[in-house]
Amino acid sequence: MRLEVGDPAPPFRRTDDTGNEVSLGDFAGKQLVIYFYPKAFTPGCTTEACDFRDHYDTFVDTGYSVVGVSPDTPEELAKFRGEHGLPFSLLSDPDHATAEAYGAWGPKKNYGREYEGIIRSTIVVGADGNVENAWYNVRAKGHVDRVAGAVLAGDA
Repeated sequence: MRLEVGDPAPPFRRTDDTGNEVSLGDFAGKQLVIYFYPKAFTPGCTTEACDFRDHYDTFVDTGYSVVGVSPDTPEELAKFRGEHGLPFSLLSDPDHATAEAYGAWGPKKNYGREYEGIIRSTIVVGADGNVENAWYNVRAKGHVDRVAGAVLAGDA
């Protein structure tokens, strides 16, 4: 089920790319951008991660933290983060429980084949723990510009 503006952000506890546990509670009282992507090192996911990297200062300067979530292992995420100089944490969601809770897991079609997988999505959580904005089924290219624009305009 997709999240709507005003919904409470579902709690999560995941292992990050350094092997540490990260939870929604770690961001209590802070604003957070959570983006879900299918697989590290794939073209679209690399584009999106690097766009978040390139806009990172915009998010931080407006009071937002950023985390990426995928089913990849922490080890794979560490390689991905290191290779692309990502300044934010990447969280491992191998059982896709966090993606499901945030509405970022579901049916997909690719080359005529249907399957369940990550739906490229971005959720903005306010300091009060409620959803400020949610984008689903986004294209990797250009999406981060829209998220950064919404944050700067106060429409996150």
